[in-house]
Amino acid sequence: MSQQSTTTAYSLYIDGQWVSGQGNVANINPSDTRDVIGHYAQASVDQVALAIAAAKRGQIQWATSGLEQRYSVLMTIGDELIARKTELGKLLAREEGKTLAEGIGEVHRSGQFFHYYGAEVLRQIDERADSVRPGVEIEVRREPVGVVGVISPWNFPLATAVWKIAPALAFGNSVVFKPANLVPGSAWALARSSIVNRFRTGRSTC
Repeated sequence: MSQQSTTTAYSLYIDGQWVSGQGNVANINPSDTRDVIGHYAQASVDQVALAIAAAKRGQIQWATSGLEQRYSVLMTIGDELIARKTELGKLLAREEGKTLAEGIGEVHRSGQFFHYYGAEVLRQIDERADSVRPGVEIEVRREPVGVVGVISPWNFPLATAVWKIAPALAFGNSVVFKPANLVPGSAWALARSSIVNRFRTGRSTC
């Protein structure tokens, strides 16, 4: 029996607001093309520019946040992904076509990635060494580069995105995330979890 189709419209999240896009794309279950999971907004060129500008502004605040703040945000997102792995795994399997066990496993692993990089936040240690030149010391520090653009493929819609998003956030960068059009549902769920947990922890994220 096929899942009940829905015409729910899912918005873009730009600069702290859920907004309509320039048209939308239907998210269709490849195992049953009668099953429309939802319609997901597509950003216009101008909206992409707005998202990048907002990410630049937010990154300045995020980069100066304390290590414990970033740790708290990443760990909380990881906790939620793992707690909701069955629910989100069903969505992932439905939109991407992999087995339910694989979908649940991918969500669980994605939560673990957030945990790993949350821990990395607290392990940031610089490196120092003497130069071959007298009186010169070499110092290596980890500093954010700014806004990171993440484009994820369809085959691992959550894990491949989190591999990039979690370390980018851990080291003080902001992210503009563009998922594959075939599998936007998992990305939308990840974004919503991140936003909800930003307010739950009382922290600032981009």
